[in-house]
Amino acid sequence: MPVKVDLPVEKYRGAVRQVTLGATGDEGGTRSRSVTVGGETTLPFLLFEGDMPHRPVVAMEIAEREPTGWAPLLQEAWGDVWSDPAAWAAKAEEVGADLVVLRVQDGETKADDLASRCRAVLAACGLPLAVIGPGVAERDNELLLAVADATAGERVALGLCEDDNYRTIVAAALANGHLVIASSPIDVNLAKQLNILIRDMNLPLDRVLMDPTTGALGYGIEYTYSVMERLRLAALQGDEMTQQPMLCLVGYEAWRQKESRVGEEVPLEWGDWKRRAVLWETVTATSLLQSGADIVVLRHPDSMALVQSSISDLMGK
Repeated sequence: MPVKVDLPVEKYRGAVRQVTLGATGDEGGTRSRSVTVGGETTLPFLLFEGDMPHRPVVAMEIAEREPTGWAPLLQEAWGDVWSDPAAWAAKAEEVGADLVVLRVQDGETKADDLASRCRAVLAACGLPLAVIGPGVAERDNELLLAVADATAGERVALGLCEDDNYRTIVAAALANGHLVIASSPIDVNLAKQLNILIRDMNLPLDRVLMDPTTGALGYGIEYTYSVMERLRLAALQGDEMTQQPMLCLVGYEAWRQKESRVGEEVPLEWGDWKRRAVLWETVTATSLLQSGADIVVLRHPDSMALVQSSISDLMGK
């Protein structure tokens, strides 16, 4: 006779904090819709154990001016919007992105120019916006301060907010109603410490996203996965300083690896270049979603479609 087995169900006392990006007209901004992430009371997609009130978000990364050093396949995918961030943002919205992430490539961009490009992106599409600086503390401070002032009230996510520049970026977010993306090396304790420092500046934690730093498929993703999983378990077990939704810069990591970038002089076993590159980004993203990512930032529209389809299947919709 068949034996009925009751599956063990884990119940947690904690929950991931809910964070909303973008402000609509009723909320003091101009976005056609806002995006809320977080709120989970279970590990990713284990819906029989708890709730995932908001599905994970797929963001599209665009460059604030014509990219240099990006793979030719990306230029092929975006065509005539490649050098126009406003048109690129509109195209990203058209193909189904939930969020636009505008990335500054280097320190040559002037603060006023970046502020103007951010305003143009906001005018061209109705999606919430995140802006990521070039990764040099002094330049990040200068550029993101200008962006924060130029986009006041829009609930823009400013990043990357790190240990050596968080004071200026948090102050800019406080003054203009924005969010910050708290970024730390792949380490649970460093991520917690940065969240504590940000909280101590009186920025509400429902305006903080956490970037734990990630690796791509084949390039350290296992360690990334384990750290993100530990962060999510700590959050569900009640650790308030790990309860921020997590954002992963998947496109940046996946498209700088040779498997995605190179189409010539590679082993035949690697197969078709475009298919391989899109799958490299897709598998990286879906792996990190399983470890707790609430926002994955991609670069190729085909990857985005595949990831969104995977999310729908896992959410049962």
